Amino acid sequence: MREDTFAERSDRSEEQVSGAEVIAQALKNQDVAYMFGIVGIPVTEIAIAAQKLGIRYIGMRNEQAACYAASAIGYLTGRPAVCLVVSGPGLVHALGGMANANMNCWPLLVIGGSSERRQETMGAFQEFPQAVRSSIYGRPGPCYIDIPADFVNFQVNVSSVKYVECCMPPPVSMAETSAVYTAASVIRNAKQPLLIIGKGAAYAHAEDALRKLVEQCKLPFLPTPMGKGVIPDNHPNCVGAARSRALQFADVIVLFGARLNWILHFGLPPRYQPDVKFIQVDICAEELGNNVKPAVTLLGDINAVTKQELASQKSLPMNYYTVFYHVQEQLPRDCFVVSEGANTMDIGRTVIQNYLPRHRLDAGTFGTMGIGLGFAIAAAVVAKDRNSGQRVICVEGDSAFGFSGMEVETICRYNLPIVLLVVNNNGIYQGFDADSWKEMLKFGDAVAVAPPVCLLPNSHYEQVMMAFGGKGYFVQTPEELQKSLKQSLADTTKPSLINVMIEPQAMRKAQDFHWLTRSNM
Repeated sequence: MREDTFAERSDRSEEQVSGAEVIAQALKNQDVAYMFGIVGIPVTEIAIAAQKLGIRYIGMRNEQAACYAASAIGYLTGRPAVCLVVSGPGLVHALGGMANANMNCWPLLVIGGSSERRQETMGAFQEFPQAVRSSIYGRPGPCYIDIPADFVNFQVNVSSVKYVECCMPPPVSMAETSAVYTAASVIRNAKQPLLIIGKGAAYAHAEDALRKLVEQCKLPFLPTPMGKGVIPDNHPNCVGAARSRALQFADVIVLFGARLNWILHFGLPPRYQPDVKFIQVDICAEELGNNVKPAVTLLGDINAVTKQELASQKSLPMNYYTVFYHVQEQLPRDCFVVSEGANTMDIGRTVIQNYLPRHRLDAGTFGTMGIGLGFAIAAAVVAKDRNSGQRVICVEGDSAFGFSGMEVETICRYNLPIVLLVVNNNGIYQGFDADSWKEMLKFGDAVAVAPPVCLLPNSHYEQVMMAFGGKGYFVQTPEELQKSLKQSLADTTKPSLINVMIEPQAMRKAQDFHWLTRSNM
């Protein structure tokens, strides 16, 4: 052996590497591409090491929003992102995002620093492939990895570190052949079949197979909120505009990665026929037979969304439907849509259309408020990496915006391609106009007389964006909305916030049934 070769190998074996660098390399080896968080002792070095290896680090202002953003990456890409937090309060703040990821079945890695431990308790660095596998295999969800503080800065020889190969994508599980035949027979004999496509179908990238099934068998379909776009909302077989009737009169319903929870009224009368037959397709065995006994169960995957266009009206102040009508007219077909709020999200689900899978994010199964800006930041980071011209439209209620409004600074700091629309009715569900608010205060202090659902009238949320260098618009008419949205979409150099004032007492249109989430009458 040549002396110079021997010396090179000897030098290599004596090269030192820190625990933080080992962690970062292990993440890189598992195809982790994004990291969100707030640094502090002892995790700062992990973020620095991750950046050096090309992992995108996005510094947030609150661990909760960071965890929401990281979980959204898992849904959008199929590989978990990291939420990096300090121990104690940092981890506690991230719990909301972990719970949301768990309920939505989205892969997520949460890495937290902890107090120092004795060296012998560190063990080999096998936790990362194990955690990644746990987060994406079977029912996807969050995993937590605890990193002792002394491990982060501990130095070891490079040659002593053994990295594990990247965790393979989860294996595709197939349903039993006999069950597939039974399901086909039930659908064939149905008089009014209906497919409900849930977000499991979007996560499983089942759009091509589902569209083929819908078109070849001429089956009507109804998407759930975050399944919108698996099959385009403007497809002739989409029955989103007649959602209540479709659910009420179907005799066979096939659930593709959709759960019979509050979003689907638990699968119970009077929303459904008492003798309706359900066929359930789901990746999670625990979901099969939940709330109702299915005629057939198929252990697999698939998911999708709902839509309903409502006519425009010109009266002022604007209402939700007027706003969404004009927004829908200008939205790029390939944009990401993020939505949160009470009426804002519920009505937006029926009006704002999606044409591509995995391009809609909202409060999801857990009904979480505060996810909006975190989700939008995650989508924008992905959009910039994939296609520099792709936009993110984040539609927020004024109350929902308050949960994570300071993440506007994060948006401006990274100059992300986000257009924020705050649909402002001065309250939670409903509010007061400025004159009514002033009149009310004549009767006492706000803490005593202001209804709990009220917020300060005519708040200028657009100035939050302007304070950090973005563009802000305060609009009160359809014409102002159209103009400001057109300008925001045309300007790709800065993020924008459009503060859209609507009728404070505006509500959603009357429903066929007065209940939404109760399981019985």
